[in-house]
Amino acid sequence: MTHQAPPSPARIRDARAAIDPVFLNAPLLESHSLGLAAFVKDETDNPIRSFKGRGTGWYVASGAGGPGPLVTASAGNFGQGLAYAATRAGRAVTVFASVSANPVKIAAMRGFGADVVLEGEDFDAAKAAARAYAAGHGLTFVEDGASAAIAEGAGTMAAELTEAAGDLDAVFVPLGNGALAAGIGCWFRHASPRTRVIAVAARGAPCMALSFAAKAPVSTPEALTIADGIAVREPVPEAVAWLADTVDEVMLIDDDAIIEAMRFAHAAFHRLVEPAGAAGLAGLMARRGDFRGRRVATMLCGANLTEDQRRRWLPESFR
Repeated sequence: MTHQAPPSPARIRDARAAIDPVFLNAPLLESHSLGLAAFVKDETDNPIRSFKGRGTGWYVASGAGGPGPLVTASAGNFGQGLAYAATRAGRAVTVFASVSANPVKIAAMRGFGADVVLEGEDFDAAKAAARAYAAGHGLTFVEDGASAAIAEGAGTMAAELTEAAGDLDAVFVPLGNGALAAGIGCWFRHASPRTRVIAVAARGAPCMALSFAAKAPVSTPEALTIADGIAVREPVPEAVAWLADTVDEVMLIDDDAIIEAMRFAHAAFHRLVEPAGAAGLAGLMARRGDFRGRRVATMLCGANLTEDQRRRWLPESFR
């Protein structure tokens, strides 16, 4: 584990001035149909169709990874973001993804200039291969969740939320590797400490929830969920440490709740959202009774679905 300063509100402010504006100031949607005031940041209307361009953009702009080629592992969206930012800075990017990765995301990563290597049965196996490749070739390995800059870039979303939505009672944040939750929580601890920060992990991939409870990394033998973007079985130690100071609780949701949230996003906001991108909304919907009549927020984090996934989970989108 590399010791580094934790995410900082000051650097979140700096990130807002450095990230490609195409990823900033995402639309704020609003719904009162759940018995509360729900404010939802739509992070799907940008070139990579996810929020990952914020963290990767600040990582590259801040010089966090030094010069030269970069290597990473990704389920797809982080790799797109890193390829988008790095190739525009004249840097080569190699992304390792699992052999079962979403083909839409694989094609998009290649389209943004990444050299994509498919290796391993799941994300964590691909990450191990990427780490070994980087070490063997003397290249910088970029680990989502292990860099404060990536968390700070994601935290710019929270800064926009506090400006656009005003006072909030709670914010529900999808939890995978932990950069998003750590960045969002960092900002709210600074700007609105009374706001409850609730990270939402998939019940079939609970390693970060277990790690949060134990205050130490806890691995799981598998990660079984439709939400590939948060299907993690090996926790990132840096993120586990940061979440202890930035998140109030971690909750688990079933895949059925994620599908319900995807369908709600389509019906209420006319947005197509991938499973991991709807995890925060699923958490909000599951806990709406606890926050009845109050002001809560979440974000739609990604929209990279295959046509088969749309037909299975969002058949109404074809009508």
